[in-house]
Amino acid sequence: MAAATGLSPAAVSYALRGVQTSEETQARVRAAADRLGYEAHPIARALASGRTGQIGLLCGSLEDYWQQSLAVGIGRALLARDRYALIVDAGGDPERELALARRLRDQRVDGLIVQPLDPAAELWAELGGALPVVSIGDALRGGSSHGEVVFDNRRGVTLALEHLRDLGHRRLAVFTATRASTPDRPADVHVNAEAGRLGLHVDVVAVPQGLAAATAAALRVLGVPDRPSAVFCFTDSMAYGVYAATRELGLAVPGDVAVCGYDDHPMSALLTPPLTSVDWDIDGIVDAAVGLVVGGVDGASRGGRVVREPALRVRTSTGGE
Repeated sequence: MAAATGLSPAAVSYALRGVQTSEETQARVRAAADRLGYEAHPIARALASGRTGQIGLLCGSLEDYWQQSLAVGIGRALLARDRYALIVDAGGDPERELALARRLRDQRVDGLIVQPLDPAAELWAELGGALPVVSIGDALRGGSSHGEVVFDNRRGVTLALEHLRDLGHRRLAVFTATRASTPDRPADVHVNAEAGRLGLHVDVVAVPQGLAAATAAALRVLGVPDRPSAVFCFTDSMAYGVYAATRELGLAVPGDVAVCGYDDHPMSALLTPPLTSVDWDIDGIVDAAVGLVVGGVDGASRGGRVVREPALRVRTSTGGE
């Protein structure tokens, strides 16, 4: 390999491990390795570098379709950088999330990307001292992450609630996955603040992730005479449950109840009627999170904060198109 690239053996080793060399040099060495049919032995490489090549990806709940898409995107982006995603699912349980985070640390992953169910947990500060941690969605307690890709939830919530207000809705149900044990997540706080500012009455309903649970919650909320005129869901997956409930109850969307989602999953535009939702640019989130965690593993200083700005995709489900 050294002879084929004109580099020293040490430089070749660094380039294959993705450290202490430029991206151009790394690409040149990888191309030479492909031509020569060279493959580094993963155990030998881990022993030599002190790294496993694995990045933990801790998902809040893979029953949520948007989180599934995010996991696929992050896994592919890491693979393109010669890293491998070790994907685990907290199943919507904050205690399980913390147990899995400890397990990933003990398995010596090089870094961790997390979509936190409980961003205020004390464990994040401990983990942040042991490995690069990048959060997606909400910032972790005490700024303990190496970097964070956060959503401008105040703006996202405002876009959705103003849209529904402007269409004449005054009483809304808001479906959230937040549990009573984690009550201070920014998006939920903004709902109450913005509802007060806009003169809206909102009933916040805690809904477990998953289509069946969202459908059951929607049946309870909409199956009464004084039902709300609109439902705002903090995931599109929950909105799909609302659609299922309206069909079971014989209600029309948006004639009897308007529905708005919050992550613009690709399937949302294909529904009948298409779902109004808030778009956070999932490709941009993937690129930012992977760049931050790989930079941390490679020794870069703290990556800081990337703020994702929302865009409201207005479709027929709210009657605003």
